[in-house]
Amino acid sequence: MRRAFLLICLLILSACGAPSSDPGGRTTIGDRDPVNFRGRAPSSFAVRGIDVARFQKKVDWARARKAGVEFAFIKATEGGDLRDPMFRTHWRGAQRAGVRRGAYHFYYFCTPPEVQARWFIRTVPKTAGALPPVLDMEWNPFSPTCQRRPTGQIVRGEMRVFLEMVERHYGQKPIIYTTPGFYDDAGLGAFSDYEFWLRTTAKTPREAYPGQSWRFWQYTATGILPGTPGDVDINVFNGSRDFWESWLSQRAR
Repeated sequence: MRRAFLLICLLILSACGAPSSDPGGRTTIGDRDPVNFRGRAPSSFAVRGIDVARFQKKVDWARARKAGVEFAFIKATEGGDLRDPMFRTHWRGAQRAGVRRGAYHFYYFCTPPEVQARWFIRTVPKTAGALPPVLDMEWNPFSPTCQRRPTGQIVRGEMRVFLEMVERHYGQKPIIYTTPGFYDDAGLGAFSDYEFWLRTTAKTPREAYPGQSWRFWQYTATGILPGTPGDVDINVFNGSRDFWESWLSQRAR
């Protein structure tokens, strides 16, 4: 009877998307609301990671690393004066656990790009081995202070200013993060000389961004990690494990 009861409990936890375990008993990354993607599934990619911000109040980085988290993008700044209150904590925690880390900036359409780039540079240390910096470009219709929605031409011009300033400082070409709607509205396909980190939680990147190459895919916002309360964004790297190591050696100086 006890054995049957335990089996039922395990089945219920599995159905709810709780973290699964590998054959050695190690807890791995889970998903509270998984999607059955048409095409190549996220689970088929060799390297996975997370992105975090102030919403993740506590991350057990050591357990996350053991669960299979190999990289993390950490929110550092927004606009020209907002520093994510959890940035320093996450930045240090990831480093101590051996998780490869990079910082991202959430773009604000009512502050000049030069001001935003300088704020990011002031906040994020120039650290050997860090992943390339990331520019997060998406519409924010819920902003209480900025309702500006520039044309695609203006957006791309402002992005170039930010990206070039940041690249000069860190010595690495930044990555562009975006969503399907913003990508189309702003014509971000014009940035063929940059690598992309793409958000799409219902379709594969091939379906959501036809013809666009990509390096990272944010495939869920309902990820589950051991020792980390609440939902977490989970991402995959587009490439084999060997290519991941090669990419790190070329980009993360």
